[in-house]
Amino acid sequence: MNRLYDFLRRHPTWVDGCWALVLVFASLVFVFLAMPDDTKYDSPEVPAVIATLAMGVVVLLRRRWPAEMLLLAIVTGLFQLATDVTPLPANFALLMIGFTVAVGSERWPSRLGLLMCVAAPVLSVLRWPQAEAESLVNRVISSIFLTGVFCLAWVLGDSLRTRRAYYAELEERAARLELERETQARMAVAAERARIARELHDVVAHNVSVMVVQADGAAYVLDSAPDQARNALRTISGTGRQALTEMRRLLGVLRTEDSAVSAQDYVPQPGVEQLTELVDQVRDTGLPVDFRVSGTPRPLPSGVELTAYRIVQEALTNTRKHGGPDAGATVTLEYGGDALTVLAEDDGRGAQQELYEGGGADGQGHGLIGMRERVGMVNGLLVAGPRPGGGFRISATLPLNERP
Repeated sequence: MNRLYDFLRRHPTWVDGCWALVLVFASLVFVFLAMPDDTKYDSPEVPAVIATLAMGVVVLLRRRWPAEMLLLAIVTGLFQLATDVTPLPANFALLMIGFTVAVGSERWPSRLGLLMCVAAPVLSVLRWPQAEAESLVNRVISSIFLTGVFCLAWVLGDSLRTRRAYYAELEERAARLELERETQARMAVAAERARIARELHDVVAHNVSVMVVQADGAAYVLDSAPDQARNALRTISGTGRQALTEMRRLLGVLRTEDSAVSAQDYVPQPGVEQLTELVDQVRDTGLPVDFRVSGTPRPLPSGVELTAYRIVQEALTNTRKHGGPDAGATVTLEYGGDALTVLAEDDGRGAQQELYEGGGADGQGHGLIGMRERVGMVNGLLVAGPRPGGGFRISATLPLNERP
């Protein structure tokens, strides 16, 4: 049944053709079997057959050329008035064409169709009364009834046109909003990538500076203090490996126009040691924060330290924004054998679903987008979502044993 419906919907002319055949056949039967012969033509069937075929064409082609078929229907109706061809079953085409032009987007055929729907019943009742002795009141009632039927067909068509236009506008608006949302998300990702690239550039520049200083010192004490020179070389080796790792990550996101960073852009980058100061600052704003450290702290890659700091910073900011006035937060750093786990959670009312799904494009700060980008830069894993029992949780696993 669904296949038949889909086929008929894709071929509306076939449906109209079936209707046209039914109306033409019924009208021809009426013409040759029931039509009175007291007309002014010697062969009254000829004008009736002409009107029937014309109305059949109107029904058949009403969707393809609605305005032209409306004009043909009006001309055919005037032809019936002039030749005294009484109303036929084919005149149902007037209702159909009135509905069709009301559905269409062109306004002048719709207005002309409304005028036809008002005039056709009145002219029909006046031209062909049901009985010679029919009173004027009965004629008026018949005219009003038929006019109501014709106008109802036009009103239904116009309502369908309005509904279609409304749905089309909604679809267009939804498509436009989706496009804008995708554009904003791409812009947010691009901006965050550029910012991350600049920060990593600062980290690499710092490591290279350390290597240069250690190399100069090793060269200075190479003969007088070989042990110090050996320690400096070890430092250079470790720092160089770390710098190569950060540089390899940097190349994945660094743009050509972002490659040149001026000296005034170099700023010290925060790390896990500054988390205590960050938590104290947040506490001063009125948000209670429980800060915990699990495991044995040890030196971390600069990129991991910066990522951990930014994650905690953004998580506490989100708690202040979305957690509510009575929310409290807990931040845990867990030093594992090969990874640093950052867990930030609160017991507030949590964020709305659209703020953390699809990368966290909340239309404002794009905080979760930045978190995912940062964690991805160090090949880590970020999980963000509602916490059982209420609130919100952000968990990031940052690997520590990556080698260039």
